[in-house]
Amino acid sequence: MHGYQELSHTADWAVRVWADDLAGLFSTAADAMAALMGVQAGGELLPVRAFNLQAEDTESLLVAYLNELLYIIESERVVAARQKLNVLAQSLSGEVWFQSLRSLDKEIKAVTFSNMKIISTAQGFQVEIVFDV
Repeated sequence: MHGYQELSHTADWAVRVWADDLAGLFSTAADAMAALMGVQAGGELLPVRAFNLQAEDTESLLVAYLNELLYIIESERVVAARQKLNVLAQSLSGEVWFQSLRSLDKEIKAVTFSNMKIISTAQGFQVEIVFDV
């Protein structure tokens, strides 16, 4: 079970994301970010890309992954359509399929560490993410 909910925030955008496991949490966080941006994808899936990231902790890994996807959205005008990830505490590996970006309503400058803490719950994992707009 996974999902996300937009949270009210004074100056930026924030979401609460939850999932059964860390891979699902990372994938759902990417979907939430794209939804906040009003991303509309179109066309066929592009060739798969391998992702390998390392970080000092799981929160830093999540920020690095989302910022990498954000960079790809802005620079290449494509969006993650499908993700197959393996996430451990300090490393991420996997594959991401992208689609062409048809439209983008709003821009996000960066993913922040503001109040970010990945929490283990009885149902899996949860995190609140603040996006700098």
